[in-house]
Amino acid sequence: MTVRELQNEILRLKKERGVFILAHSYERHEILEIADVTGDSYRLATAVKGAKEDTVLMCGVRFMAETVKILAPEKRVILSEKDAGCPMADELTPELLGDLQKKYPNAVTAAYINTTARVKAMSDVCVTSSSAVKVLSRLPEKEILFVPDCNLGSYCAKSLPEKTFHFFDGGCPVHKQTGLSDVLRAKEEHPNALILVHPECLKEVTDKADYIGSTSGIMDFAKKSSCKEFIIGTENTIVEHLQYECPDKKFYPLSKKLICEDMRLTTLKSVYDCLLGGGEEIILDEPLRLAAKKCIDKMIELGG
Repeated sequence: MTVRELQNEILRLKKERGVFILAHSYERHEILEIADVTGDSYRLATAVKGAKEDTVLMCGVRFMAETVKILAPEKRVILSEKDAGCPMADELTPELLGDLQKKYPNAVTAAYINTTARVKAMSDVCVTSSSAVKVLSRLPEKEILFVPDCNLGSYCAKSLPEKTFHFFDGGCPVHKQTGLSDVLRAKEEHPNALILVHPECLKEVTDKADYIGSTSGIMDFAKKSSCKEFIIGTENTIVEHLQYECPDKKFYPLSKKLICEDMRLTTLKSVYDCLLGGGEEIILDEPLRLAAKKCIDKMIELGG
């Protein structure tokens, strides 16, 4: 089958079998085209509310599918590729978090949404890259243990000098690959371009950025800006998506290394196979789900 023929077959099957498809923005464009909702991990998790379909197919990574199941336990949630994980989420185990909480007993634990359900269950509040500063600023507590991404945590600490932060030395291995040399090279090649980066990037990168924000924030900024050229400092699929959405503008990757191999595991064939009964169903014990949901509820309460 051609790409178009496979997409048409997927659209037919998902309607016939009552499947609601979610696709993270880092997935390939041909996958975004057959999804019901696209966006960042938080948008995908909350988009399921109100969906009439009983089955949700997550084209993304494991923690995203877990978050959907936490918020929509009545749905059957399928992960498109069982091996699609998040190295940043996986590097912080409950045991490591427990050790940190003993080290900083007076600190509130703030978990980035890029964490496992077991880590969320041990945390006080959840945050996203777009909501972190806002949510943490509204916490009455002054001492915060931020996990797992120390780069996003440092960005929050810079914005909230009135609070004391402690960090786990973790982060996204994809975003951490870029450095100041990449910024200087890209700016030399494209001197008129604005630099838009994700806060998961190293401080030496964010310090040189014209805009720092979530995946959705980067895309919205580029679409609304009167500028015509942009250097994009996040997963390189965003460059492709913006080229489709803004054909009158030019987009350049900050680095060719900004590729998430876990996101690339999902293909149109993966989606097709899931609709025929493949993929992995996400199962969470109810006590774990309820414990993990508390930190997400707290985020929503504080304006996440």
